[in-house]
Amino acid sequence: MSAPTRQLFVTTALPYANGNFHIGHIMEYIQADIWVRFQRMQGSQVNFVGADDTHGAPIMIAAEKAGKTPQQFVADIAAGRKQYLDGFHISFDNWHSTDAPENHELARQIYRDLRDIPAEQGGSLIEVRAVEQFFDPEKNMFLPDRFIKGECPKCHAKDQYGDNCEVCGAVYAPTDLINPFSALSGAKPELKTSEHFFFKLSDPRCVAFLTEWTQNGRLQPEVANKVKEWFSVRTNPDGSTSEGLGDWDISRDAPYFGIEIPDAPGKYFYVWLDAPVGYLASLKNLLDKRGEDYNAYMANPQLEQYHFIGKDIVTFHTLFWPAIMASGLMRLAAVSPSGVTSKLSASAQVRGGMLRNCSTLSAVSGRMGLSASVSSLNMSKLNEQTTCSSACLSACLDKSQGARSLTYSLARSVSIITSRRALEYSRASILSRMLGMVSAKRLNNCIS
Repeated sequence: MSAPTRQLFVTTALPYANGNFHIGHIMEYIQADIWVRFQRMQGSQVNFVGADDTHGAPIMIAAEKAGKTPQQFVADIAAGRKQYLDGFHISFDNWHSTDAPENHELARQIYRDLRDIPAEQGGSLIEVRAVEQFFDPEKNMFLPDRFIKGECPKCHAKDQYGDNCEVCGAVYAPTDLINPFSALSGAKPELKTSEHFFFKLSDPRCVAFLTEWTQNGRLQPEVANKVKEWFSVRTNPDGSTSEGLGDWDISRDAPYFGIEIPDAPGKYFYVWLDAPVGYLASLKNLLDKRGEDYNAYMANPQLEQYHFIGKDIVTFHTLFWPAIMASGLMRLAAVSPSGVTSKLSASAQVRGGMLRNCSTLSAVSGRMGLSASVSSLNMSKLNEQTTCSSACLSACLDKSQGARSLTYSLARSVSIITSRRALEYSRASILSRMLGMVSAKRLNNCIS
């Protein structure tokens, strides 16, 4: 009896819609596209989707400077995506937007599910608190996290953003910054009180789920070790103290370009709440266009869900996103193996068939300047890798010509063949291996 056809839902990290693709985006998409093509060669049924990450104060402010509405600003950015995807033969089944109706609908429903957990199931995972928030007296607005800068309270790196440190990876409140200043005006911000909405990540249900889910051998060891640091109360080497998982502020005050929180006028979801929901929104948009039932698709117990992401967003994809999704009904479901080779899997139940017994893989590809990894693709045999790379190379060369196509084909070949040792290589060295006989100048021409 033949094995059932694998059902795969695959995404890449969503690019922020304030600029064109850069080489880091393309590298990640090529890696994911290789894996998707390989899975289809094996007979799997795959839905491969992407979207623009469109919300947040940076886009709102950039649009204002450009004399456009935020909607028009992100639409203009989105209009330039296709040439790059086509130029590198990256074949998403759907490309959507986090400002689309599907994302508004799903984000609000997930929030309601988190808020409305019955008392007999542990009660709500949403809490409203009065918080002190930075206000720019010159701009006359509350400052979004990304427009407050200062010294990291954990590692003391300078010029860090108000929500997380890009040096040590710490996540914190803007008020924790040392010597903060407004990135918009340079003024010293004032503290004012505002009501904010928090997702209770510190709730024992979330902590128990995440402790098991992140440390059960399914994460890459390097990632699992890093994530483990965020759980415990401890003294760090620099003398600072980490206090374990903290609750997550998921709201922002108007003016803000985003999704308004249900039953809370003037309050909007923080962009990192609705951005991962964009994966599901793009899938729903695709299935709706095909006339397929989204809820039935997500309720399939055999469905496997895979996310290809960069190292800089591990925090959100290994803590906040899985905890929110697993909390859905709102019971935190027990972790169960998916029976496949993914290193990051979870079993969850979410109202309306949002996510049921789906596994999630985080293939950490890294940002520009960080070491790349496609080792979590978990190809079990080298001959499978070679066959896949050869097939991709032949297919690309058969259908296209020129430096762009040759560079792309070599990229596919190298990415697959080196998948088991990719941690050894930086992006720069991988790119140099892609080039082969193609000069760096030609590569620059291809992606310019």
